[in-house]
Amino acid sequence: MATPKPEEISHPPMDQLQGLEYCIDSNPSWVESIVLGFQHYILALGTAVMIPSFLVPLMGGTDDDKVRVVQTLLFVEGINTLLQTLFGTRLPTVIGGSYAFMVPIISIIHDSSLTTIEDPHLRFLSTMRAVQGAMIVASSIQIILGFSQLWGICSRFFSPLGMVPVIALAGFGLFDRGFPVVGHCVEIGIPMLILFVVFSQYLKNFHTRELPILERFALLISTTVIWAYAHLLTASGAYKHRPDLTQHNCRTDRANLISSAPWIKIPYPLEWGAPTFDAGHAFGMMAAVLVSLIESTGAYKAASRLASATPPPAHVLSRGIGWQGIGILLNGLFGTLTGSSVSVENVGLLGSTRVGSRRVIQISAGFMIFFSMLGKFGALFASIPFPIFAALYCVLFGLVASVGLSFLQFTNMNSMRNLFITGVALFLGFSVPEYFREYSSKALHGPTHTRAGWFDDFLNTIFFSSPTVALIVAVFLDNTLDYKDSAKDRGMPWWAKFRTFNGDGRNEEFYTLPFNLNRFFPPR
Repeated sequence: MATPKPEEISHPPMDQLQGLEYCIDSNPSWVESIVLGFQHYILALGTAVMIPSFLVPLMGGTDDDKVRVVQTLLFVEGINTLLQTLFGTRLPTVIGGSYAFMVPIISIIHDSSLTTIEDPHLRFLSTMRAVQGAMIVASSIQIILGFSQLWGICSRFFSPLGMVPVIALAGFGLFDRGFPVVGHCVEIGIPMLILFVVFSQYLKNFHTRELPILERFALLISTTVIWAYAHLLTASGAYKHRPDLTQHNCRTDRANLISSAPWIKIPYPLEWGAPTFDAGHAFGMMAAVLVSLIESTGAYKAASRLASATPPPAHVLSRGIGWQGIGILLNGLFGTLTGSSVSVENVGLLGSTRVGSRRVIQISAGFMIFFSMLGKFGALFASIPFPIFAALYCVLFGLVASVGLSFLQFTNMNSMRNLFITGVALFLGFSVPEYFREYSSKALHGPTHTRAGWFDDFLNTIFFSSPTVALIVAVFLDNTLDYKDSAKDRGMPWWAKFRTFNGDGRNEEFYTLPFNLNRFFPPR
């Protein structure tokens, strides 16, 4: 057997991924774009329904309140997505509800000044206003860090090596929302997982009029099939004598969204009343805003790869964070019950469909706004059982994580220094949040438990986030361990040309503002 040539056993680093059909500024046909946009809307429904479904009952809210929160959250998600794709990073990213805000919000819900309110509806409104006030104040963190370019300056300390654990854990760190939720109803979750993988991977070469229809629309087709199957099981009485938890996760008629939703309802600012402000609540919420910033930074880097764009320069990244801060301000004004960050699952869908078009995401934002106003129709799609979404997450979160690992190609992984940093950052990114979760589930409070509740919320929120822990560890080690002699090993020569807007000619194509706005906001 002939000795293989070096080029046959190694793969040179590549700025852009192979096999993507449409990049950030190329678009499928309008019909295909609309269907793909609807897919992104369906996927965004999972988080938009899960978060209010968990939090609203804790606040004393009813099914009617839950529906209004879901509608408001989707409406603001649509606005924030349009703002981000037009004026922010301009990457094809859906800006959705974030789980990073759960710790401070739950802390506000359990505040003694609110739990003593006897009337459930009044307690719901009072809690909502307290959350709104905290979010409005905390949004200033991202607005300041973004528009002042401070976050762009900070990002200059990031190397490809330092970003690997952050981007990877933006996907891997969400493992508890994958198969553990599929396991709540395996009879629909596992078939959904298998069907989605078969359509998107094994049958991806099936073409109709030169369109890979099963690969491109795998999410929509498999969701429709399994949703119909779940409805058949529900109608046939398969869950009639099963435990309440099983019925809640498996039945298609337990969400109580369609019956509670109005036909037409337009969300508006201060719908729940005037926000209330408390310094302790706001300080805890600031930690969630920082976590959202870090998680979104990793997701933006992944989205740029899956859209065949260059990594966003520091100026563009900072601009996007500033607009994300505006988005969190809108979350607070409208009362969405949670802040916003980049939707990781929708980033993964870019890779699954191989379509990274900005137009598709803007169309999905239109669907979010439209169906949030037409309550009955939006509630119909929002009644899809959670295990169906969780099955999709198993694939899409993993895809985003693998994009993070792909940044290793620009580094020297034969270096013990790099192996140490990558391994320790990944392990602690998994292990520290898991410790905080286990401790909280047993003790009913986080490991940080002092008389200063705002301090507890701040630290517990930071260390509940896998990407945040990974960034703290990886960036610190990467910039302190032999960093002067390790620029090439860290991948800095490859990264250098992407750090400024003018460093790569392609940046203008991908990130220039529309409507000739660059005259007023020149890139740096």
